Amino acid sequence: MSGFLFGLILTVHVLVGLAVIGLVLLQHGKGADVGASFGGGASGSVFGSSGSANFLSRTTAVLAALFFVTSLTLTYIASHANRQGGSALEGVVLPKTPAATKSVPAAASAPVAAQSANQDVPK
Repeated sequence: MSGFLFGLILTVHVLVGLAVIGLVLLQHGKGADVGASFGGGASGSVFGSSGSANFLSRTTAVLAALFFVTSLTLTYIASHANRQGGSALEGVVLPKTPAATKSVPAAASAPVAAQSANQDVPK
């Protein structure tokens, strides 16, 4: 259940984040163009003379608050999730290796080989 809830809230979080980005990009900055200061054609728009700015800014504020709430909710769910403690390497199964045989280092066996080679040669 917790995994489903986390996934649902994460999906809403991503969608709200994308909507906030889109709304911020749609808004004009103050003094964006000279015609904006004289109301150049804005009164004939769908939202009225200042309605679009108010609508977009209010919608952005609501979505930003929702983004903040989903961020806190995701943090709370992630911090209280049932976890199995320990390392990520605890579940790794190592392959069985044959028992190590006692070997003589190569440097120690070289003089022995040289001595046995000298004994085989007739003088």
